Amino acid sequence: MSDSPNADLAAIRDEIDSVDADLVRLMGRRAELVAAVGTAKRAAGLPVYAPDREREVIERAVARNAGPLTSQVVEAVFREIMSATFALQVPLRVGFLGPKGSFSHLAASRHFGSSVEFNELASIRDVVETVLRGHADHGLVPYENSIGGSIHETLDALATTEATACAEALVNISQHLMANCSPEQVKSIHSKPEALDQCREWLSRQFPRVPLVGEASTSAAARRAASEEGVAAIGSELAAELFGLHILFPSVQDRPENITRFLVLGKQHPRPTGDDRTTLFFTALDKPGALVDVLDAFRRAGVNLLHIDKRPSGRTNWEYSFFIDCAGHRDDPTVASAIHDARSHCAHLRVVGSYPRSKRIL
Repeated sequence: MSDSPNADLAAIRDEIDSVDADLVRLMGRRAELVAAVGTAKRAAGLPVYAPDREREVIERAVARNAGPLTSQVVEAVFREIMSATFALQVPLRVGFLGPKGSFSHLAASRHFGSSVEFNELASIRDVVETVLRGHADHGLVPYENSIGGSIHETLDALATTEATACAEALVNISQHLMANCSPEQVKSIHSKPEALDQCREWLSRQFPRVPLVGEASTSAAARRAASEEGVAAIGSELAAELFGLHILFPSVQDRPENITRFLVLGKQHPRPTGDDRTTLFFTALDKPGALVDVLDAFRRAGVNLLHIDKRPSGRTNWEYSFFIDCAGHRDDPTVASAIHDARSHCAHLRVVGSYPRSKRIL
């Protein structure tokens, strides 16, 4: 090393500039190859977004990472690179539950990157219908929360349509208190009621005399905080960025492990990866033990059930449809056998989708 710190710094910066030049050149070369893949896909009528291939690329990149960058950073970089190269094939349109700044918007941005075309929609059913009608290539809907459980609006939409799930995303839900005033100047705190509930203990300690006001969404609360003096909002970091708010207190939810699992809807049927999840729903026959017989079909096949919930069928009073998630892919022999046996005990059974299991939290 040189005796001059400035000379050492200049040498390091020169090397960084050289590495940056290599990165840009390699990204350009990768983009050229992706464009060639896009041409081949269009000729074969294949979809641009392939969840199984995405999983393979990210897992390989993470496995090659020797540090000092974390696996989460490496994954985020590769997701953004893939997002940018989607446009070189066919621009992707992705629907999400709006408004902008919602946690669904945040999840869609983290999963698909910032280079796709986002479509803000008014309801979960709108997201589902938009994908089914071909007005969006994909839709992202919340399926279950680690604190609140299943999202009933999503279950009902999946039960009454032919929507297909082709991927999943696990997203950490961090609630932030944001405003354009100091904490001492906060006169009211606004958010979606569910978000306020997730932060109620913290709020009672830090702002015991400040009224809590429910809003239609965390984004609506952020919009109000940006326009009204003395109003604070609880919502996502993305909402703070979009509406120009300062985060007064980050991560104010009472439980740090607040994770929402989102399903990505589309028309793909990803191939098995060896670590998959299958979502299906069914209505059991109206006979004694029918529900037990359905579940026992999976037990006999050695298939692990990961999630189960029920919803009113919407057809007959006191008739219920059940949603289950199981480990494995519908094309795996054990899962296929279990589904085949379960059908004989069902009035209706539909596989919503088989897709790669998400391994990391976005």
